[in-house]
Amino acid sequence: MTKKIERAVVIGSGVMGAGIAAHLVNVGIPTLMLDIVPKALTESEQKKGYTLETPSVRNRIVNESKKKLFKQKPAPLTSKKNADLITVGNMEDDIEQLADVDWIIEVVVEHLPIKQKVFEQVDRYRKKGSIVSSNTSGISVNKMSDGRTEDFKKHFLGTHFFNPPRYLKLLEIIPTKNTSEEVLAFMKKFGEDVLGKGVVEAKDTPNFIANRIGTYGLMVTVQEMVRNGYSIGEVDSITGPVIGRPKSATFRTLDVVGLDTFIHVANNVHEKVEGDEKDVFQIPPFMKEMNEKGWLGAKSGQGFFKKVKSDNESIILELDYKSLEYVERKKLRTAAVKMAKQEKTLSRKLKTLLYQEGDRASDFLWSITSPVLLYSAQLLGEIADDITAIDEAMRWGFGWELGPFEMWDAIGLEKSISRMKDEGQSVPQWLDDMLKEGTTSFYKRDGGKVHFYHHGEYKEKVYNKKEIHLQRWKETNGVMKKNSGASLIDIGDDIALLEFHSQNNAIGLDIIHMIHSSLDEVNRNYKGLVIGNQGRNFCVGANLAMILMEAQDDNFMEIELVVKQFQQAMMKLKYNEKPVVAAPFGMTLGGGAEVCLPADAIQASQETYMGLVEFGVGLIPGGGGNKEFYIKQLNRLPEGIDFDLQKVANDVFEKIAMAKVSTSGDEAYESGFLNDQDAISVNNDHLIHDAKQKAIALYDTGYKPPKRKKVPVVGEQGYATMLLGAKSLHYGGYASEHDLKIARKLAFVLAGGRLSYGTYVDEQYLLDLEREAFLSLIGEEKTQQRMQHMLMKGKPLRN
Repeated sequence: MTKKIERAVVIGSGVMGAGIAAHLVNVGIPTLMLDIVPKALTESEQKKGYTLETPSVRNRIVNESKKKLFKQKPAPLTSKKNADLITVGNMEDDIEQLADVDWIIEVVVEHLPIKQKVFEQVDRYRKKGSIVSSNTSGISVNKMSDGRTEDFKKHFLGTHFFNPPRYLKLLEIIPTKNTSEEVLAFMKKFGEDVLGKGVVEAKDTPNFIANRIGTYGLMVTVQEMVRNGYSIGEVDSITGPVIGRPKSATFRTLDVVGLDTFIHVANNVHEKVEGDEKDVFQIPPFMKEMNEKGWLGAKSGQGFFKKVKSDNESIILELDYKSLEYVERKKLRTAAVKMAKQEKTLSRKLKTLLYQEGDRASDFLWSITSPVLLYSAQLLGEIADDITAIDEAMRWGFGWELGPFEMWDAIGLEKSISRMKDEGQSVPQWLDDMLKEGTTSFYKRDGGKVHFYHHGEYKEKVYNKKEIHLQRWKETNGVMKKNSGASLIDIGDDIALLEFHSQNNAIGLDIIHMIHSSLDEVNRNYKGLVIGNQGRNFCVGANLAMILMEAQDDNFMEIELVVKQFQQAMMKLKYNEKPVVAAPFGMTLGGGAEVCLPADAIQASQETYMGLVEFGVGLIPGGGGNKEFYIKQLNRLPEGIDFDLQKVANDVFEKIAMAKVSTSGDEAYESGFLNDQDAISVNNDHLIHDAKQKAIALYDTGYKPPKRKKVPVVGEQGYATMLLGAKSLHYGGYASEHDLKIARKLAFVLAGGRLSYGTYVDEQYLLDLEREAFLSLIGEEKTQQRMQHMLMKGKPLRN
């Protein structure tokens, strides 16, 4: 199907509508955002003499929504510049512009008659063949299209984004009985490849997949808490990461979502189902009272938790749902919880937590987990065609590490069903049939391929060709080289991949040695190398604990050796005879950024948080980061044009001294960590594939290693200029004495020492200055205090 989406309209500019518009412009789609015309003037408008016909009044609602995009946290825009792609209008003056777009997304109030009225207008003005969708979270998409033209119905479907649209991966696509197969296939591909989403096809049922099961699980949790006298804090302490769920667990998640939103979603199911299921979705009295009081969560300043000041520090209190007063937060500590935290795999954690009968935490978790697993099994076929859609929806929409059927495999299907039956719970017949035929797991792996149980047989899971899953790849093809910190993998098409897998992917001697070894192997037998992984973050920096331990033992010769080897590895990477592409994502800090900067190209994820942050632990970059970041800024300047060398040095000095970190791939480009030969992948699952293609392209277009050139520096004059800014901050009380000492070292390195302005120096000269400064700082007591504090508290110390 030769269809393209080059321009879009979002109708409705509330939090969700504006968030969707922001996501569209983040991926480069110009978007018109429309809303209703206000029916009354504000006091400010009256004072200015405006009328209801004044253009700024008529677009007030949508203009205010656009302005809020700059203030919201987390930020909906990957770059503030993207907002220029959002134009605004209203449903009366600008409705005819619907004829100029390829995709129209409705995001108005969740009320069927209002949506039908909007679609009547859309049908009148849209061009034939344009796609129309609703972001409804649960209203029937079939009913919305009643009475519309045939072409409208053919091109209409549900596209349910999860909030916030930039960050949550799930996109539920809900076709109607009239949706064209070609339109459905196009939107699935577009959702993955352009919007960067994990797309799941859902059926037109109340709340679709993720909200149906997720809301059920939350309601079961609330009811079990009330029934057996657990506190809100106790529940959150055992329903987060220890069971493979987000840190926000249960009630902090509700505070983020908003109690009013949650109640609306729960009521939507409650009104449309019968029997025992209806009872589960009944909102308890204390939550109704909270809603009436306006205790909605983060957006109202209090909800299930409340932050208060006590003795000049902030503490978080939990709500006592019986008295509706805020009390000290509690945690549930039992033998099962303690044992589970010592286990290394989620499967073992879950088995430990769920099967310790008589343990207060274990009993609670079993009582909320078993109903959700059974509910998911009962809904199979009703809300989705196969188990993978349900599992993916819960992972991508609610941040579960394992979906319901994956969790069932993790805790043991036979054992759990046996216990469910002993307790008198109703088990769907298809599960009994499955066990009778000797099938005891929903998933099985075969040579890196994933198969899932479906109607009495296993079907192979088909993935997008752009998704290279490293664990599955290694199961099929093995590993070429490996040590405790990294592995070298053949990822096909004569490209190798260097994967970090140390704790937090922190760089130590093991990774440094593997960089050297990998480059040698690639130069002998491959077209190029990709440096990437699929951990939680790309790399959080050097092994800080190891460096601190050596410093405290006065092993400075050992530290110098490690730093020198890291510098040599980065120089070897930079001038390697075959191309090297770095594929950063998530936290790419300190040494992680230093690995990327000398690469021939960077293929970054849209969510890349890159920065040279060593200043925060009392150091400056030691692996060549100062030099490479400075050179990268010089290389961004147009050739043949005189430039202000001091301005470049000042900019680099400020970003390193302030430990600035990009908040996206776009911002990494604006900050100078990426340049025009680098690129950004919107879908993180496609990152390795995209980096691989970039490495192939470099090789196939006759790659030659960069020629080593001398670097112009600002010298002693520039050193004084950089230091002036740092001294101003110090005198103003914004920088400590130790901050100033670190700034002196950084300025000296960037300036190239005591030379004349404009002197050209060799890279090794700058590396030697950098290493010397790094070693002198690490011997400082206050730097060691900062390092210790970061390791223990996870945040910088100002001393």
